[in-house]
Amino acid sequence: MPSFISDHPMICALALILLDIVVWRLISADYSNWKLAARLLIFAVFSLALFSDGMSPMQAAPWPDNVPLHLAATALQIGWWLFAARTLTVLLGALMMQRVGHTGRLLQDLMGAVIFLIAIIAAMAYVLELPVKGVLATSGAVAIIVGLALQSTLSDVFSGIVLNTTKPYQLDDWISIDGTEGRVTDIDWRATRLQTSQGSMAVIPNSLAAKAKIINFSRPADMFGLAVSVQVSPHARPQTVMEALERAMQGCRSLLAKPAPSVAFKTSTSGGVEYEISGFVPAMSLKREVRNQLYDLAYRHLHAAGVSLLSSAESAGLPSTSPARALLESSTIFSTLRQDEKETFSQNMAQQTFRAGDMILPAGEVSDHLFIIESGVVSVMLTKAGHKFEAGRMGPGEVIGEAGILEEQGVPADFVAKTYCTLYRIEQQYLKPCLEARHDIGEAMKNLLDFRLHAAQNLTQDSPVVPVRKGFLQWLRSRT
Repeated sequence: MPSFISDHPMICALALILLDIVVWRLISADYSNWKLAARLLIFAVFSLALFSDGMSPMQAAPWPDNVPLHLAATALQIGWWLFAARTLTVLLGALMMQRVGHTGRLLQDLMGAVIFLIAIIAAMAYVLELPVKGVLATSGAVAIIVGLALQSTLSDVFSGIVLNTTKPYQLDDWISIDGTEGRVTDIDWRATRLQTSQGSMAVIPNSLAAKAKIINFSRPADMFGLAVSVQVSPHARPQTVMEALERAMQGCRSLLAKPAPSVAFKTSTSGGVEYEISGFVPAMSLKREVRNQLYDLAYRHLHAAGVSLLSSAESAGLPSTSPARALLESSTIFSTLRQDEKETFSQNMAQQTFRAGDMILPAGEVSDHLFIIESGVVSVMLTKAGHKFEAGRMGPGEVIGEAGILEEQGVPADFVAKTYCTLYRIEQQYLKPCLEARHDIGEAMKNLLDFRLHAAQNLTQDSPVVPVRKGFLQWLRSRT
C-alpha cells in the first residue's frame, strides 16, 4: 500500500467515496459492467484503508478521547455499511437484470430497501453500540402505525410483487386492464403505466391491476387480432356476401396466413345483416391501417358483387346500368368522363374471366389494351435475384396495362389472378382518342404508371452492402 494511504487513511477513504460518485456518473450506462467493476474495486480499496488503520465497522471508533477524530471515524464506519449496502444492491441488480430483465425492477427495489435496512441496523448495533432490541421493538410499533396509515400503498406494493412474479404482462406489451388499453411503459412499486393509442398516459394502481381482467394482446408474440364488421341488406344472398368478403380478405397482404383469417355471419335483423372479417397482423402498429384497408376492400368487392353496404334507407327505383357502365362510374380514373363518353366506352368493353393462377399480363409484354378489374384479386409478382415474390395485390376498379397504352412498353411485373377474376378489356383504338381529348385522364394514368415503375424499382434493386468493421485481432490474423 502506498505510504500516503497508510499515513492519511481518513482522507483517502473520503476521497474514495467522492471518486466513486464521480466515476459512477461519468461512465455511460452502456458500459454497465465497467461501472460495476469500478465500484467493486473502489469499495475494496475503501475497506482496506479503514481496516488498515484499525477502524473496523464491526466495532466502535478506536479514539474515544479525541472527539473530532472519533466522530470522523464513526462517520466513515457508518459510511462503510451504507457503501457496502449500495455495492451489494448494484451487484444483485446486475445479476437479476441478466435473468429477469427490466420486469424485475420492483423486486430489485424491494431487495435494495431490505439490504439498506439491515445495513442501518448493523451500523447502529456495531458502530454506535445502541441497544438494537429496543430499537427494533420501537420500530415495530412505528411500523404497525405506518402500515395502517399506508394500507392502500402497501396493497399496491404487494400486488406489484405478485404481478412481477406471475408476469401476466411485461414492458412494451399491449394490454387491456379493466377496459383501459395501451402499451406498458413502466411497472414500479405502486402502479403500472400504459401509453394509450391516443398518446395519453394511463396510471393503473397495482392493487387494481391484480384484481382486474387483464387481456394481453402481445401473447403470443407477433400476432395481434383485429375484426371489421359490415352491415348489408337483408335481401342480399349470404353466399354472395361471404364470397365477396373472402376476396376482400385475400386482397389484404398484411393479414397473417396462419392463423388463417375468416369471414363469419354475426347477427340478422329486419333492418340488415352483419358480417365480420377477423384475422391477425404481425404488429400492433398495423391494426389501424389494416382495418381501414379491409373496410375499403370490403366496400369495393361487395360493390363489384352487386351488394351495397347498408344505409339508413335503401335506394329504390334507380335506373339500371350495365356492369361495364357501373365499373366506369366507380373507377378513380374514368369517373370524370362525360355521360355520353361513359356510354360509348361501356359499349366497347369486353368482359374476360380468369381462373386462379391464370396469367393476365406477363412481365415485359407490351399491351395493346387496358384491363379494368371488376371482381376478384390480382397478384403482382416481381423478380429479384432470380426469385419471384409478391409485391402487391389489386382489386376492383384498378387498371392493368397502362404502360403499353401510354409508352408502348412493358412493365417488369407479372399480373396473375389470385382468385377467380372478372375483368373488362378496352382496346387501344377506343382509348387513344379519349386520352388525346381528355388530358386529365391521360395525366392520371401517367402518374399511376410512374408510381408503379418507381415502386417496382425500389423493391427489386439490391440493398447496399454495409462494410464489416474488423477489429484489431482480425487485422492481425489477416496479416499472418
